[in-house]
Amino acid sequence: MTAVNLEYLLNDLPVAWTTTLPVGGVTVGGVHFDSRAVMPGDLFVAVSGGSADGHAYIPSAVEKGAAAVVGTREITNLPVPYIRVADTRKALAYLAAAYYRHPARKLLVIGVPGTDGKTTTCNLMFEILKEAGVKAGLISTVNAVINDEVIDTGFHVTTPEAPDVQKYLARMVVAGLTAVVLESTSHGLAQHRVTACEYDIAVVTNITHEHLDYHGSYEEYRAAKGRMFSELARTVQKPAGNPRLAVLNRDDSSYEYLANLVTVNQVSYGIDAQADLTAHTIISDQTGVDFVVTDGITEVRTHCNLPGRFNVSNCLAAIGAARGAGIDLATAARGITRLQRVPGRMEAIVLGQPFTAIVDFAHTPNALKVAIKTAREMTRGRVITVFGSAGLRDRQKRRMMAEVSQQQADITILTAEDPRTESLDDILAEMADAATAAGGVEGVTFHRVPDRGEAIRTGLKLAQPGDLVMACGKGHEQSMCFGVTEYAWDDRTAMRAALAELLHLPGPQMPDLPTSA
Repeated sequence: MTAVNLEYLLNDLPVAWTTTLPVGGVTVGGVHFDSRAVMPGDLFVAVSGGSADGHAYIPSAVEKGAAAVVGTREITNLPVPYIRVADTRKALAYLAAAYYRHPARKLLVIGVPGTDGKTTTCNLMFEILKEAGVKAGLISTVNAVINDEVIDTGFHVTTPEAPDVQKYLARMVVAGLTAVVLESTSHGLAQHRVTACEYDIAVVTNITHEHLDYHGSYEEYRAAKGRMFSELARTVQKPAGNPRLAVLNRDDSSYEYLANLVTVNQVSYGIDAQADLTAHTIISDQTGVDFVVTDGITEVRTHCNLPGRFNVSNCLAAIGAARGAGIDLATAARGITRLQRVPGRMEAIVLGQPFTAIVDFAHTPNALKVAIKTAREMTRGRVITVFGSAGLRDRQKRRMMAEVSQQQADITILTAEDPRTESLDDILAEMADAATAAGGVEGVTFHRVPDRGEAIRTGLKLAQPGDLVMACGKGHEQSMCFGVTEYAWDDRTAMRAALAELLHLPGPQMPDLPTSA
């Protein structure tokens, strides 16, 4: 990108601002919220939140050559223009969008919020667009895809920060793409990471129990998800047209709330409820799920390579979004079949063992419940689960997930899952108490194994021919946090390492964690 006039960026900013020094003639070569990334001539935005306050890094940014600074506090002694706003995160999003010349206004933008199933639904929609001949990009919590380039979006990730989102969108425009599927988490919505993304179609998967540590209540969490649907009415007019469609899950408790919130066109989908898009004749096994999708007029037989009845709901969500993009039912069904797998989502690890080994991202009570239900569809043997619950996050989930597994699985192994600065022993004790209260017997129906590698080994050693062992909660993630340090970790690598040991085959080494013996 070439340097952009700061006055242009500020005049385009739809929030009130003041400046300590004139901005006329000042140009900026980039927009950053991390002072370590600032280069001479950049604009530094002091973002507050989490464990750091960006205002503390203003001197460092100026010393590194920042041309101007944006913040919320009263500061008068800077040698460069200091632009004061009420909300730096909101300003950051709009400034980044303006810096990259508003790329979302040149794309059909499909946003996917929800608790569970977002990444899968995004990938399904991505394949549908490609099947329809649309030049599309993808930004998810796993990666960003621009033509043949796949960009890792990080270790522990929610939606990428606003400057990265806008940068990816700008690159898609330059690459000649005309549409993008954007996974939009509640953090991404609440923290304005996807503000100024000019959504055309919004697709909700479901809204269940998650992130209440951050949002405070289910109602606030739901409201964060709902923000995207409110924003649909404010999307600017685009040369390619404005579908402005909300795709809502009639089976989910969020339906009435979102349906009343939406002021643009909407389409509903569901399996168990009357909806605009429905599915019947559902058959699920290890090869995936087959079903018939209907819009009340046309019926199309569809195969999804991802197993589980819950993936039918994800497919219907993607097909609903396809309707907004002008894609017919038959083409959408062919697009569904294109998707072979999603990293870390019911991903089978096969080394020739006489039982099934799965890695899945299920990290909420609802996701764990449907994952175990799907596991039942995939095996006639026992279901053995291995999972934990994150530290410094929603504590209610610990008990709920332990209860779900005790009630639904045959054997539960409780282990580490990003304990952060909390005591791992205390987290496991809370979960063990919940499992016991649900009728579990420690050492029989559930076990505590703090080291995650050893926990996976234990699950595999307990497995008999025909059983299914499922490591949940990490999925595609590439690290695990102990204290404030991220240690390299991948459940898929760990599962392969443990299977190789068990079968006396060559394989990867089990990753080390602070809990490793």
